[in-house]
Amino acid sequence: MKAIVYSQNGLPVTSPQSLYETELPKPRPDAHDLLVKISAISVNPVDTKVRAGSPVTQPRILGWDAVGIVEAIGESVTLFRPGDKVYYAGSIVRPGSYAEYSLVDERIAAHKPASLSDVDAAALPLTSLTAWELLFDRLEVKEGHGDAILITGAGGGVGSVLTQLASKLTGLRVIGTASRAETAEWVRELGAHDVIDHSRPLLEGLREIGVSSVRYVASLTHTDKHYQQIVEALAPQGRLAVIDDPETLDALPLKRKAASLHWELMFTRSLFQTPDMIRQNEILESVRRLIEDGTLRTTKGEHYGKISAENLRRAHAFIESGRARGKIVLEGF
Repeated sequence: MKAIVYSQNGLPVTSPQSLYETELPKPRPDAHDLLVKISAISVNPVDTKVRAGSPVTQPRILGWDAVGIVEAIGESVTLFRPGDKVYYAGSIVRPGSYAEYSLVDERIAAHKPASLSDVDAAALPLTSLTAWELLFDRLEVKEGHGDAILITGAGGGVGSVLTQLASKLTGLRVIGTASRAETAEWVRELGAHDVIDHSRPLLEGLREIGVSSVRYVASLTHTDKHYQQIVEALAPQGRLAVIDDPETLDALPLKRKAASLHWELMFTRSLFQTPDMIRQNEILESVRRLIEDGTLRTTKGEHYGKISAENLRRAHAFIESGRARGKIVLEGF
């Protein structure tokens, strides 16, 4: 099968060897595996981080978001059958989706939303899982809950889904951050009640909209830059969830407010094969239903054409620029 791989970490994305095409054996499904013929993928910041920082001893296939058709199933599979269209975000410890075929455990896959094209659906799995787990599993927000949530980087991939979930499924006042006019407009379209500029102090932006504190903060990017302001903005007994990778994070300033810190990593369940791993299937099926009834919308941003080494290098470069809005998608080989 065709696959786009890297075999040396740390190369600049301008290097043809940072991502290149090769031929690899077609994988075979084990017990709970689905063998999926891939039709569309999307690119996430984690793709660029792994390429830059994870040494390899053999060519590695990156990419986790995918849409495709189930071609074969393992002997223990009960949720799907050959011919089903699925979408999923995969496991970080298995070969990814930059290939004609991939394997995914049935417990972290779901049926593709029928109302979406393959590329529109490919934009959703990783960010939907991250946003849903952050909001409902980590911060433990309940449907219809009041108070306010501050979402930093609300126009990015995760933020684009989280803004929708918080505004459509809870009673929270949703305050997103964005620094460019077009991104701010995008965040408002997705349901944010307010948008403040994260290139300025967050506390200033909150004061300008009449907010003195927030019970929930979802810090999706540049946590180290905003951390002091976030601690000040948190209400007593508030909750902070983080998904990015600050070099250090001192939790002690949270003690005075008895505020709690929560890490969200959507790969944790598949990485550790947790007993509740099937929750990711359940979350993605819930997202599918919300897409099909019109509650949620795709967060596709840019369509970069066919799945090729050249187009993937271009997508990685754009994500590394920090200017991405929504998700970059690719389709077909």
